[in-house]
Order: sequence, then C-alpha cells, then structure tokens
Amino acid sequence: MSRSATSQDWNPGAYARFRDQRLRPALDLLNAVGEMGAGDVVDLGCGGGGMAEALRARAGGRSLVGVDASPAMLEKARASGAYDAIQQADIADWHARRAPGLIYSNAVLHWVGNHEVLLPRLVRMLGKGGTLAVQMPHQNKAPSHRVWLSLAEEFRPDRAGGMGTPGVMAPVRYEELLGGLGQFRLWETDYYQRLTAEPDSHPVRRYTESTYARPVLAMLDADEKAEIIRRYEEVMHTAYPVRADGTVLFPFRRLFFTLTV
Repeated sequence: MSRSATSQDWNPGAYARFRDQRLRPALDLLNAVGEMGAGDVVDLGCGGGGMAEALRARAGGRSLVGVDASPAMLEKARASGAYDAIQQADIADWHARRAPGLIYSNAVLHWVGNHEVLLPRLVRMLGKGGTLAVQMPHQNKAPSHRVWLSLAEEFRPDRAGGMGTPGVMAPVRYEELLGGLGQFRLWETDYYQRLTAEPDSHPVRRYTESTYARPVLAMLDADEKAEIIRRYEEVMHTAYPVRADGTVLFPFRRLFFTLTV
C-alpha cells in the first residue's frame, strides 16, 4: 500500500474481508509473467503478504522483497515469514537497492500519482530481462465508485477535489508511455464477483469502504459518515440488486500490463 493518498493507516482485517475476490486478479497478473531477470523479486505494495507464497514459488531461488508504506500491513507481512527482506517506504519515493528481476505491483499503483514519472522510473530500475507487472482497478466510472465521489462532492465540496481517491489513466496513455521501453502487453478483464449480502449493509459498500472509499469516509464526521453511507446503500440496492439467493453479482474491471526490458 501507499501513503500517498492519505496518512490514515490501512486496516488489514477490513482489507482481507474479501480476500478471495482480490486474490484472483493478483494470481492472473503473476500467471502473465514469463521469464524473469536474474535479480530480486519485489512485491511492490505487498500489503499483508497475500501474494507472498505464490511469488516465493515463482521466484526460483531469487530473494523476495516486500515493500509497503503501512506499518500494520508490514507487521502482518513480516509474520508470514515468506519474505527475505521487508522495506517500509512510500512507492513514490522508493528505489530498489539492486536491480530487480521482477517488480510485481498488484492493486496499489492507482493510489500513487504522477504515473508519467513513476512508471518509467520503475522500468529503469529493472535488471536485464527484468519485468514490471502491474494490475490496477479500473472501476472509477462504475456506480460502485462514482457514487462515493458524487456524494463526497455534495457533502464536502470544499475538500472533495483533494481527498486522494485513487485513479488511473486511459489505457492508451500507458501504451504511449511504456510501449517503446520494452516488450509491452496491456489488457483489461471484467471480474463478475458474487458477493454475499449482509443483514446490516450492502456488500458493495463493504467491499469499497475498505479501499476506494477510505479517503471519502476519513474526511467526514460521524453524522456525515452515517448519512453518506445510508444514501450510498440506497443507490447500491438499485445498481447491484440483491438476488433471490441472497447474493449480489458485482462486475469489477481491472487494468493489467507487463513490460519486459
């Protein structure tokens, strides 16, 4: 995770609530990685270490390094025992101590701004034959995310513009930025996730409040937070209806790319 969006630390328990749904695109990203360079495998934005074992299995004897800004997440990652080294750093400022064979970044770089500078900088860190592999949610135009923003603008118009919600560029911009730097592949996948409805809340609210909506909720007082959640849930019941079996079908789009130098 990155601290660039907000200084509030991440909650490992809340994030892990939907572990299975978040793990599938992470594994799909790793499966898209071919040959690696000779250097370290860097889990950039490792969080609590959810991908550590899978990365360890692919590392082929290379050192596995976990990098994250969140002390709470790093404590959990360190407890896994899967990493050879743990580094606490904001991704915007981080630099590899030696040329990596793989920089793997799952569901984190959308929290870090200035991709025009950040991504070429990460590519330049790679050793010969090294790969940068990135996955980011590309969901901001969907009701699940757009409604948080519209309500935030209504409740706090003075602060909504700078609250630090995550975002990505148009896919073509990544191709223009990175396509000439190596062997580049870019794609998107829609994941249709079945979420279980809960008596006291819509599952899409639970899914988004621990990630995308964190900066929105952090800037509100208790009464405002209760009201924005109430109104958000009203829209979610229309946008993502609870079905007869008590589940919600939630489409979620993610953007992937790999670049090998």
